[in-house]
Amino acid sequence: MDFTIPQDLEDYYAGLVSFIEAEIEPLVAKDDNIRFFDHRRENARTDWERGGLPNHEWENLLRQAREVADEAGHWRFSVPKKYGGKDGSNLWMAVIRDRFAQRGLGLHNDLQNEHSIVGNFPFVAMFEAWGTEDQKQEFILGGFEGSRRVAFGLTEPDHGSDATHMETTAVRETCDGVDGWRINGEKMWITGMHVATHCAMFCRTSGEAGDARGITCLLVPNPTEGLEIEEWMWTFNMPTDHPRLSVKDVWVPESAMLGKEGLGLALAQSFVHQNRIRQAASSLGAATYCVEESVRYARTRKPFGEELAQNQAIQFPLVELATQCEMLRLLIYKTAWEMDSMPHEEIEKTLSDKVSMCNYWANRLVCEAADRAMQVHGGIGYSRHKPFEHIYRHHRRYRITEGAEEIQMRKVGAYLFGYLGPRKGRYGSL
Repeated sequence: MDFTIPQDLEDYYAGLVSFIEAEIEPLVAKDDNIRFFDHRRENARTDWERGGLPNHEWENLLRQAREVADEAGHWRFSVPKKYGGKDGSNLWMAVIRDRFAQRGLGLHNDLQNEHSIVGNFPFVAMFEAWGTEDQKQEFILGGFEGSRRVAFGLTEPDHGSDATHMETTAVRETCDGVDGWRINGEKMWITGMHVATHCAMFCRTSGEAGDARGITCLLVPNPTEGLEIEEWMWTFNMPTDHPRLSVKDVWVPESAMLGKEGLGLALAQSFVHQNRIRQAASSLGAATYCVEESVRYARTRKPFGEELAQNQAIQFPLVELATQCEMLRLLIYKTAWEMDSMPHEEIEKTLSDKVSMCNYWANRLVCEAADRAMQVHGGIGYSRHKPFEHIYRHHRRYRITEGAEEIQMRKVGAYLFGYLGPRKGRYGSL
């Protein structure tokens, strides 16, 4: 077994670091852009007069960083070469995301807006696997050109983790001689609707509440008559781009259907594993950052004339966190490597539990590490002069989004006890 990071990956990452220093950090230093990374000034990112949405200036800076990274060939790293990417593997993405987060918050990688100079593009995988050729051209290439941006419309006000009971419905209806669908319902936490050109809206089109089949994904233009943003949901970590919205008698043509009728939930699951392993790597990197900053502070802070680090009450909690980081890093890298060794459709059948292990544990670990960093740093750690409270507020949401940790633990349990996965049937059937 060889646990060495491939040399070509090390070389590529070294180039990324040079790029950050040469191109991205000067953007932060330009004008007053540093205000967006001053943790005392949350207003810099948030436009309270527009319902708490991200400030235009903040999003423009993120766009500039992406454009510079795209010109250098980094932004599309993970996507297929035919779309201008480098076919970046899950292992490479995990290592890069882990190390980016270890650098701390910055314009190179600020996940509050799901921003990174090495982008993550779940919709590319979704359209590549399920879209028609016309949809691939429109939404994949249009996404990179900036003419298309798709929000993910799954969650509802009364139905979060259990999408099988969704109440948004779509019925077939011909309008002016064109076959299509008439949609009615509500959605919630639909991230990015303030800039989205379309919402991939999941609707019950057949079957009964609780059925996994019978849910269909329809691409709804935004804005469109009958689609209303009811309110922007203010969160633990502002700004917000997560609305509650309603759709009333919204009609879309048959060509708006993404994937196969009734198989929308399978489509929704088509990219969750890539998202979860990369999110886990980012949380791991942030946890490592919190530990390292705490160690550095404990060696320099000298209460009562001795280094704070001399106290076992300081050492032991950080030792446990550091140990968990090292063990989790091995599991994340191994799982990402295994994902790269099998067809995409096999991941759900054989490896989904390992992806869930990585994700729920990493998201929990970073919250513990940020909390410990605040404690080690004392008052200054609790303040907004340090990034730990921001890290905690941001990463705390990942224990709920992208599959709540309880849902992911249920997935692990189903594999462990043989209800799903390779062990299915080992203990017989009930």
